[in-house]
Amino acid sequence: MSTRFTYVGLLILFFCASAFVVMSYRAELKDKANTTYPLEERKGASAFLPEWAATKKKASSLIRKVNVSSADTKSALALATLYLQEARITGNTAYYDAAAMKYVDNVLAREPENFEALTLKSLIHLSQHHFSEALAVAEKAQKVGAYNAFVYGLLVDGNVEMGNYKAAVDNAERMVSLRPDIRSFSRISYLREIHGDYPGAIEAMKMAVKAGGVGDEPTSWSRIQLARLYEITGDLRSAEMHYTIALDQRPGYAYALAGLGHIASLNKDYVKAISLYERADSLVVDYSFKEKLAELYRATGNVKKSETMLHALITNMADMSAKAKEDETLGHYADLELANVYLLVNKADKALEYAQAEYNRRPENIEVNEAMAWAYYKTGDAGKALPYLQVALKTGSKKPALLCKAGAIFAKTGQTQKGKDYLEAGLKNNASLRQSLLDESVGVLAQL
Repeated sequence: MSTRFTYVGLLILFFCASAFVVMSYRAELKDKANTTYPLEERKGASAFLPEWAATKKKASSLIRKVNVSSADTKSALALATLYLQEARITGNTAYYDAAAMKYVDNVLAREPENFEALTLKSLIHLSQHHFSEALAVAEKAQKVGAYNAFVYGLLVDGNVEMGNYKAAVDNAERMVSLRPDIRSFSRISYLREIHGDYPGAIEAMKMAVKAGGVGDEPTSWSRIQLARLYEITGDLRSAEMHYTIALDQRPGYAYALAGLGHIASLNKDYVKAISLYERADSLVVDYSFKEKLAELYRATGNVKKSETMLHALITNMADMSAKAKEDETLGHYADLELANVYLLVNKADKALEYAQAEYNRRPENIEVNEAMAWAYYKTGDAGKALPYLQVALKTGSKKPALLCKAGAIFAKTGQTQKGKDYLEAGLKNNASLRQSLLDESVGVLAQL
């Protein structure tokens, strides 16, 4: 008799617990549905641009409209687009991605094949580094709007990130044939770059800059990419010129400040470099600024400040990665970035752990394979690095950092001449190399 009562009691507890879980889940959905996302104030010079006042006015109008009518899909999508533009300008992607996703999902709940909503959802997934999801949504959108150039840009991005490089090239050609503009030219440039064609990449990025509006954020971003290409190919004068133009045309632009900071660091003017990077870091959320600052602090002897910054960076990124696993709809995958930061602090085992997590998602991507190869090399197992290195080299990339890593790995595995050739090629234009990799590459080459 007592057993039966115990069984009944357990059933009651089970159903109560289940009901609680369901109610909690519904409450969570309701909270998300009722969440509002006012614009957050910009920082620095971007807060004084004429576009900011216009952006705030437009956002207020759109928020009022969607609050009055949830069926106003046009306003909902316009608001989502505005949030994504603001994310790009400020770097506050976590907040604005969540804001945009709310309205995009609301529209798709009503109209599952709404083309604009599908493209925006793909764009948000790309921002969150949910690349397989971004590609799947873009493919769905392409079936709805086969003659829209923008969707082919999303297909380029998704295929690049998933390591489908031929498909990326095919979609880029389709995109530029439909609409030769700043978006298509910049993608052509990047594809040429990862296939080792730097002259072609520079030519296409020049066309992207020319096609954009003066001072607009996409134009300024393209000019920064052009400057970076000049850096990689050893033309530091042209690189500095384009960083300066970007800053003149868009005052306070964080990426222009960081670019000029990098030029200053190459000239060993560390005080100026640190000042410029600190200004850039105060304006937008971009972890690469903090990584560079940590390197500069170390170069000036402030090792403690460097280590404190890197460990804080690891903590923040690990928290982001954990949130992504808890809520994949809104979280941002940061495993590849974490792997690279762990390599900076000489924790190769942890770097390998996070690189492996990213590799499990996209095993054909060349950057992911580069991280896997270097993590294995740093753990002392260059033999295991080789298969990943071969994938990282499959597009013919001439990125100096990749060439130097390849040279070190080949040398360590007994392929002396191959190692020497790659190291010499990587060190030929070394402006883009981190100091630690530069020092190691020079040291390995000296022993060959």
